[in-house]
Amino acid sequence: MNYTLIHKNIPVADLTLDEATGSIQRIDALLHGEHLPVGVSVRHGAADRAALNDWWEDRSIPASRSGVREALETLGVASSKLLLTRCYGLSLSDHYWIKPANSELTWHDVNFFENPFSEDVGDALFGIPPKKEGFDFSSPDNTTDGFLKKRWKILDGKCYLIKAGSPPFLQQPFNEVIASKVAGWLGIPHIPYTLLWDDGVPYSVCEDFVTPDTELIPAWRVMQIQKKENQTSVYQHYRNCCEALGVPNVAHALDQMIVLDYLIANEDRHLNNFGLLRNPDTQEWLGPAPIYDSGSSLGYDKVTAQIRSGRNITCKP
Repeated sequence: MNYTLIHKNIPVADLTLDEATGSIQRIDALLHGEHLPVGVSVRHGAADRAALNDWWEDRSIPASRSGVREALETLGVASSKLLLTRCYGLSLSDHYWIKPANSELTWHDVNFFENPFSEDVGDALFGIPPKKEGFDFSSPDNTTDGFLKKRWKILDGKCYLIKAGSPPFLQQPFNEVIASKVAGWLGIPHIPYTLLWDDGVPYSVCEDFVTPDTELIPAWRVMQIQKKENQTSVYQHYRNCCEALGVPNVAHALDQMIVLDYLIANEDRHLNNFGLLRNPDTQEWLGPAPIYDSGSSLGYDKVTAQIRSGRNITCKP
């Protein structure tokens, strides 16, 4: 399968994808290396295929996602990576996509910021039986990460992410709301969350904070721009990488996030749920992204006695 990787309107590289696995089999031509995903290096005129493959596979729904195995069986798809080509690799987090060879499609034609998308994949991920005819794979749900059940929906013309909690307490949606309120009281830039009940089940709801003029680059990608020395902490390495990119005010925002995570005993702050915003057209760095995805906190999977004792609660800022 032959495609061109495109960054909004800029062709980046011609690719051959493996039909059986959906992975990048070969980089046939490098067109605009400066628009490669952050952390994918170029040496002697050739892009690092392994690094580009890691980035590509990170776009797919993780195998650990609640209900994903059942959804894939229902959809008749062998792996979540194969879903990527069904939606041109499009996301609501950045502006990368793949165009089939000899296609006349443009970013304006396909992107989910300006165009409606199908709810069919989201329905399947939420256990709703798919329709027998006319199933549409064109959905940003194919490119959402994380282990919790989630989906995108268009409400009043805006894109919202709806996310469930994990058994037995389904606590994460409540914690997202609480964490956003605490961040607000402290004056920390954050994404507001609200609570939605559907058939007796709670869900957190937040509006997409990425726009047609911005994109989110997770910390993990930022940290690939240079090698981490053994004696350098992860915290300092991230700061060093941001400084190398010329991103201002990172230390203050990072420290604010660590304080918030400490206060709410966040157990799941990782390198894919914080990062930086940039302009996809100019590639200008706009600064740290507001805080989001703080639901695995406040003893979300603990009984009351464990929370009161403080045992086995590991704050992981």
